[in-house]
Amino acid sequence: MIQATANSNSLNVAIALSKAGLLYELITTIAYNPDSQFAKLIDQLPFGISDWLTTELKRRTWITPKSGRIRVHPKQELLRLALNRSNLSNILKLDHRNLIDWVYADLDRHVGHHHLQGIGAVYAYEDEAATTFEQAKQKGIWCFYDLPTPYYKTSQHIQAEETERFPELKSAIPAIREPRGKLERKQREVELADHIFVASSMTERSLLDIGVAPEKITVIPYGAPVDYFQPQPKPDNTFRVIYAGRLSPAKGSHYLLQAWKDLKLPHAELMTVGSNMMPPDWFAPYQDLCRQVGSVSHVALNQYYSAADVLVLPSLVEGFGLVLTEAMACGIPVITTPNTAGPDIITDGVEGFIVPIRDPEALQEKIEWCYEHPEELAEMGRSARRKAEQLTWTRYQEQLSAKVMALLEPSTTR
Repeated sequence: MIQATANSNSLNVAIALSKAGLLYELITTIAYNPDSQFAKLIDQLPFGISDWLTTELKRRTWITPKSGRIRVHPKQELLRLALNRSNLSNILKLDHRNLIDWVYADLDRHVGHHHLQGIGAVYAYEDEAATTFEQAKQKGIWCFYDLPTPYYKTSQHIQAEETERFPELKSAIPAIREPRGKLERKQREVELADHIFVASSMTERSLLDIGVAPEKITVIPYGAPVDYFQPQPKPDNTFRVIYAGRLSPAKGSHYLLQAWKDLKLPHAELMTVGSNMMPPDWFAPYQDLCRQVGSVSHVALNQYYSAADVLVLPSLVEGFGLVLTEAMACGIPVITTPNTAGPDIITDGVEGFIVPIRDPEALQEKIEWCYEHPEELAEMGRSARRKAEQLTWTRYQEQLSAKVMALLEPSTTR
């Protein structure tokens, strides 16, 4: 298994493969253990350095697997972190996205040339698999591919349409400026993959649109973090809509702001939690209409969800939308679009609502309904929590490992 960073989905893939006795090696850039001697040494560094290093490394915390071993290839990632921390990347005019791609491509090459001996299958992620899959094919090794976001052609098409509607947002839509080499790698990865795992029907549709056979794709929605996101008492009586995540055109945040501006609800608040990726000064006309919290730690999100009545995620293109299951785990209903995992994890009108993309009027209608029906909305929240309790990471692990084992059965025809 190959993954440069540790996140909820990759951690649970590793756990699933390990539990099934299928994991031989997990290869990553940095594997941090907060209980290690190395972590204790970091704590002894000057506060500014130790705090920054700990924050960075915690994002790369891997759970030691029951079977298999963790191997690291850290040089390029450490260099990238140093360039960013020292501001040399800005001085040298190195684009941070290109640096990340450089780390991914290097990890891919390393695995392809050094980690394919004595195995029957490899499980790799988008942007990290082209060379590995090419080498694996020559050795008759199965290639499992994990695509967490819609295929780039769908993503680019939707976001290019958005630049036509809002030319002033073009600078905030980097997906339309991806280098050709990177896109060619993405295409090779999909072509070489024997089977592709995705987390939503939205991502599945993006693959079907380019001719990928349906039987080559498995949809398994991610789990809900019900253990560490819990319903909490709301601290006040203000009707509050929460938007969690980066404010960006791809997430449709500008449509929510437009809808909220036109609603003019008394004793109500729109709260945004996350960094603002919109062009400079674009947010100025909306500044007095909502409360901007900015980025917060993941553990702090629970209190913000619990202070809200409904989460709105009006994304134009999204592979899943983890904030949906986080809010649901907190007992908060959701309003989202078909271009997220919404249709895979909620029933429209039960745990929340599904509205079309680019439709501020539909957003207004559903938000206003929530405002005017507090008792029904509270029941929706309870339904959301119940649904989240069904969408466990254990369920995700079991479905994924079962599918991998079925595909690896000797009788399976490739």
